[in-house]
Amino acid sequence: MFDKILIANRGEIALRILRACKELGIATVAVHSTADADAMHVRLADESVCIGPPPSKDSYLNIPALLAACEITGADAVHPGYGFLSENARFAEILADHGLHFIGPKAEHIRLMGDKIEAKKTAKRLGIPVVPGSDGGIGPDHDAMAIAKAIGFPVLVKAAAGGGGRGMKIAKTPDDLMMAISTAGNEARAAFGDASVYLEKYLQKPRHIEIQVLGDGRGGAIHLGERDCSLQRRHQKVWEEGPSPVLTAAARNKIGETVARAMREIQYLGVGTIEFLYEDGKFYFIEMNTRIQVEHPVTEMITDIDLVLEQIRIAAGGDLPATQKEIVVNGHAIECRINAENPVTFRPSPGRITRFHPPGGLGVRIDSAVYQDYVIPPYYDSLVGKLIVHGKTRSECLMKLRRALDEMVVDGVETTLPLFRALVREASIIDGDYHIHWLEQYLASGGMTGA
Repeated sequence: MFDKILIANRGEIALRILRACKELGIATVAVHSTADADAMHVRLADESVCIGPPPSKDSYLNIPALLAACEITGADAVHPGYGFLSENARFAEILADHGLHFIGPKAEHIRLMGDKIEAKKTAKRLGIPVVPGSDGGIGPDHDAMAIAKAIGFPVLVKAAAGGGGRGMKIAKTPDDLMMAISTAGNEARAAFGDASVYLEKYLQKPRHIEIQVLGDGRGGAIHLGERDCSLQRRHQKVWEEGPSPVLTAAARNKIGETVARAMREIQYLGVGTIEFLYEDGKFYFIEMNTRIQVEHPVTEMITDIDLVLEQIRIAAGGDLPATQKEIVVNGHAIECRINAENPVTFRPSPGRITRFHPPGGLGVRIDSAVYQDYVIPPYYDSLVGKLIVHGKTRSECLMKLRRALDEMVVDGVETTLPLFRALVREASIIDGDYHIHWLEQYLASGGMTGA
């Protein structure tokens, strides 16, 4: 086991990692920018090191500063959390070159799955169903038009190196295609330094369903069921739940075993999430995230497996926590991402939290690094915290969520709490009858006008 872990992140995920380390008896090092000097994980860590000014490129993305912090403190491993350097293969390699352990997958798998075109080719080779689309990158030429017509309009133009909805454009007709390719390519170049794009069939009303996997890096891998992340705005997840309201046990087991078998074949190490679009009873691979996900607590609540703790154990050479037959999904869990944003316009609302009261009770969990008088800085994401609830059934879970949302208080900044209080009372949400476009259509129709 590791002696000391440096947590190369901030906010709620840094605190989440710190808690797992403490439960394993591992010493912790918190790194922080000058803007995060008063952060909760900095206060609770055994040691802390300031690694630069507020801009991420000068602090949390500053690899030399992180290496120096490891050397100063004697840390022998680094946990990257999510975002920042968590899916940077070169960072993993640099750590290895300096005799440090990267708590995450092998660099080769990070690199492979980070290229969306190669990831899709690999998924296809491993027997994972994929969305119909181009076999590789495309450009604004006749080949792109021929491919798009073969797939059938509408089509989706996507950045090969991207994520989070950036570098993604819809071409509804042949007349839209060239502009979509140009715009997506320009966005991709600005966001990721790579203008490569590819084509996929645009599905009309799919669900976004992802499978959580865990591999030991030696040919062993299990899946821990699915999360339904279909409530999204601008391709950003807002509400996640598990199990999905639309999957049968047979469908769950079939797609779960498909991806677990694929992870065994490539000898995947650590946690990972394979994301699919699901429509008319069919799964279509879209990408794999080679890191812990923001919504991992949903899986933890229904499987009773601590994913971050197991991530650390496996990175240190440990075995999988259970066999596939021992994995049992118990009840239902829902997570709401509560951001410091206007609930109608989603305009960021950084500032001081003047009052903070988290809800409680059986089956209610808050993953948050904020506290009363904490200042949400304007430099990073606006997450206040994640509210996760668990119940024996989805109906019980929804009632518990309604109660917890009404109980939660965050004053001093605008938050998206009013949005979730409205959603949990919507008939379509209660019935589980929604898709990846539902939330944007709801907002466009004035669903939150009175918030």
